[in-house]
Formats: sequence, structure tokens, C-alpha cells
Amino acid sequence: MLATMLLAHGKVVPDSRLTAMLWGWDPPATANAQIYTYMSRLRRYLGLDVEISRRPPGYVLTAPGASIDLQEFERLDRLGREALKQRRFPDAQRLLRQALDLWHGSALANVTEYMQDVELPRLDEARMLTLESRIEADLALGLHEQVTAELTSLVAEYPVRERLRAQLMTALYRGGRQADALRVYYEGRAVLAEQLGVDPGEALGSTYQAILVGGIGRPEAEPEPGAAGAPGPSAVRASAPVTGPVSVPVSVPAVTSTLPGEDREFVGREEELNELVRRLMTPTGRPRRLLVTGMPGVGKTALAVRAASEGAECFPDGVLFAELCHPDGTPKPPAAVLRGLLRALGDQAVDTSEELDDLVRRYRTLTSGRRVLVVLDDAVGDLQLAPLLPSGTQAAALVTSRSRLSRVGGADTVTLPPMTDDEALELLAGSAGHDRLADDPDATDDLIAYCAGLPLALTIVAAKLAARHHWPLARFAARLADPAHRLAELSFGDADLRRAILPSVRRLDHPALVALAGLSAAGTEPFAAADAAVWTGLDEHEAEAALEALVDAALLDLDALDAQDRVLYRCHEAVSLFATWMTESDALALAAGA
Repeated sequence: MLATMLLAHGKVVPDSRLTAMLWGWDPPATANAQIYTYMSRLRRYLGLDVEISRRPPGYVLTAPGASIDLQEFERLDRLGREALKQRRFPDAQRLLRQALDLWHGSALANVTEYMQDVELPRLDEARMLTLESRIEADLALGLHEQVTAELTSLVAEYPVRERLRAQLMTALYRGGRQADALRVYYEGRAVLAEQLGVDPGEALGSTYQAILVGGIGRPEAEPEPGAAGAPGPSAVRASAPVTGPVSVPVSVPAVTSTLPGEDREFVGREEELNELVRRLMTPTGRPRRLLVTGMPGVGKTALAVRAASEGAECFPDGVLFAELCHPDGTPKPPAAVLRGLLRALGDQAVDTSEELDDLVRRYRTLTSGRRVLVVLDDAVGDLQLAPLLPSGTQAAALVTSRSRLSRVGGADTVTLPPMTDDEALELLAGSAGHDRLADDPDATDDLIAYCAGLPLALTIVAAKLAARHHWPLARFAARLADPAHRLAELSFGDADLRRAILPSVRRLDHPALVALAGLSAAGTEPFAAADAAVWTGLDEHEAEAALEALVDAALLDLDALDAQDRVLYRCHEAVSLFATWMTESDALALAAGA
């Protein structure tokens, strides 16, 4: 009872809390009477200098002039941390040692188990943070040899406390034991993976990298040779001041942006762009992983590149871009992508014979603690994506994919719809000019309708308009009017709508391919799985599973529920045209990869 009252720091303690601290979830029927009795006894034991008053809904203890070890500990800890922040290392060491000297064994050693469960974790954590701060002051004063044994024991007792492990690595390295310091890191990485399923955080990662590049300098209290009482400018330039492993500098090469240039002026998508940039520029305390998904040709890459460009100021260590598929749509092996990313990060000693696991370790070490943005374009699935995600909370990954990925939550996923007619008009005008479009508004409306809001189709039409500036718009519209030839017309140079859709089709299983071929009968009107069963010859259960696979591949949209609560699907016009082309060209085997 006394401990509960003292921990309240002069505030009212409700009867409900007193009951919970004394008896947990199973208080006796006489709990209130017993509390009253205990309060009477405490008043008698403590005397007139301590006042215990009844203030509904509980009691309050007032002890002016009393000394409470916890309050004194908290005062000394606060002063010690302030001294550490102000780089007054001798004062910080003295104050923090005095704070720790107030501890005699475990806190709350003779209270109820219920109270220990509630209060002890908080007090133990406060003590550990003070201990880590005192060791930071010791390291700043050059006492690495004196604290090595203590740190070795602490790391063995608290194996997942990364700050302690990083401090031990620093002490070992300064003592000329680089190999032992690296061994401590590898052991910590294994423990974190086994017990918590996580990678090393910033404290461990930056200390490890600093050891590799020789970035852990002299203790701050130890001056450079020839200096008068303080580190000279050369010490600051060669190795930024180090007060402890949390702030160890990492000497890494500057990384320039590898974002591709934008082929045209970026149009529309203001809501999606603003949302992506906001999320990229807002630290969350957890890894930032954002996904842009949508059907082929809808402009995922253009949006990701623009968002990365606008948010680049928050990633001074580099903005990297990696294509995860070859031009024909076949996925690249993660190891090949990692080699390119490592070189962009300044690691030029990448060996083509290295195994994927070794490349992943190097990549995560280099990205840990660095403010770098990695744009991963056209991911085919989680197995390909997982090794390519940077580590730590400072880095961010912006991924584009034709399908949703389990490694990025729904709240961090932007599904990109087709463009509005106004956005489509603006895109066309960027190449053809507003005057040319205004001269034939009917043909312009037809062109926009035939492109069905797909930026890739609009870009192809815009390129043709620019290349054939003497052709009237009506001629272009007439060539696109026939659905049987529209896909063939939506091709110019390397840009080809049919070729853009084909990789998604090649990744489908046979039932989904059968369902896709049957969509030629669907048009763009909503339909149910029962309708697809009629077109495809599949039973309704198989048809529904196949349609869901098409939804996952961004080749089909969910529409709504009908009056019978059946799920309705809707096919985009470009996919419907592709399905017609598959049927007429007998291209099912080609789409399946034959």
C-alpha cells in the first residue's frame, strides 16, 4: 500500500487501483474495509509528518520534506542526461553514477506480484536507460577498456538490447579488437532474427558500418595530438564526434539519384501524388513501404517516379530506381537487382558469384540508418520483393506492381484508376496542342473515349499526333474506331499497349487464361461468375476462382453486388480488346508462355 501511494507522486490513488495492486483480479468482499484499515495503520506508523487524506475516489499521501529514492534517482538521471546532451561528460558520468548508486538490488522486491507486474517493467527500463547513458559518458571519456568487461556481462544478460551491444562493439574496436567487435554484431543479428524476427536497427547497423570503414574516431574527451585541450578541426573533419554508438558517423560515398527521366510532362493524378509524397516525407517510426498498383498501362511508373522526385529532399543519401522485370516482362532475379543497388550505394566490390543471402546482408547493412529511397518498379510478387526492401526506419521503399502484395499493407497501397476525361485531354494537348484539339472537338472526344483513360494509350496517340501533324484528328479517330484493329493501332515505336498487357497474361494459370479469353463476350458491362461459367465452360466455382485471379492480376475490376448479393465484375475496355485478340488470333498458347 505504501509503495503504491509513493509511486503516485502526491496524486490521488483511486480505490480501484489500490485494490488491483493488493489483490489483482480477485479481491475479497471486504476489500474496501481492509484498505481503510491499512490506511489507519500507515498513518500510525508514519507519524504526524506524513498526511494520508481521503479524497474520493481514493486516497492521497503528502510527505513534505521527505526523501524518496525513486524521485532522487529521476532527478539525478534528468540532470545527467542534460549534461550528456550538452557534452559535459565528466558531469554526466558523475550524476548518472549517483543515480545508479541509489539502486540496491531489484526494485519493489517485497510488494505483491500484482504490483510487480504493473510497475516493475517501467522501473527496470528506466534503470537500463540510465545505465546505457552512463556508459555513453564513459566511452566519451575514453574509458573503453574499463567498461568492456561490464558491457560483456550486460550483453549476455540482455542480448536483444541493441544499444548495449553497439556500445560493446565500440569499446572492443577502440581497444584494438576489431574481429571481436564484428563477432558481437553477427551474434546480435542472429539473436534478433531468432527471438524477434527482425533485422538490426540503426544503432547496430551504423556501428557495424562505421567499423567496416574505420569511422569510429577518438573519444570526444581525448584531444588530437598537438591540440590544446579539445579536438581540433582535423578531428572533426576526419571523424565526426562520437559520444557513443548511437551517434557513430558512417563514412559513405555520396549517392546520386538514379531515377529515370520523365518522357513527358506529368499530368493529373494530383490526389494520388500528394498522398504518396506526404507519406514518403513523414517518418512513422516503422519501415515506410508504399505500393502503387493498377492495370497495365495505367501510369504506375510515371506516378512513382514523380512522387520520388518531389520527395527526394527527405532522402539526402540517395534516390535509387530499379526495374524488376526485363523488357519482355520476365522477372529479374533478386540477386541481379541487388548488385545494381549495391553499386549505386557505393559498394563497387560486388562479386557476381556472391550468393543472394550475402548480397542481402550487405544491402541491409548499407541501407540501415541511411535516408535513402528505393523505387522498385514492376514487382511480380512478394518472393522477388522481400530481399530488395531496405532496412531501418530512415529508408523508404516505393513499389509498383500489377497486383497487390502482402508485404505492403492495404493502408499503404494506392490503387491507380484510369484517367478522367479532363486529365486525358490535358495529356493529349501537351503533344498536339490545345488549338489542334479544339478545331475538331468531336474527334478529340472519340480519341479520348477509345483510349479509355489509359495513359499508355493516350501517350501513344499523342506521339502519333505529333509525328503526323498534317493528319486531321478525324483520321486518327477513324483508325481507332474499329475494335478489331484498335490494339494494333495503339502501338508506336517501343510503346505498345498489347505488349504491355501480355506479361500479366503470361503469369496466369490455365483456368484464368480460359476465363480471360471468355471475357471477349463480356464487353464492359458488369457480370457475375455464373455468366462467366456460361462463356468459359467452367463450373461456377471454377469460374469465380479464375475471375478472382484476374482481379489479383489487375486485369479485372470488382464492381458491386447485385440484388442477389452476387459479386459483379467489370472488364476494362483494353482487356476486353485483348481477350478478343486472343480468341481471334488463337493466342492462348502464346499468352501461356508456349
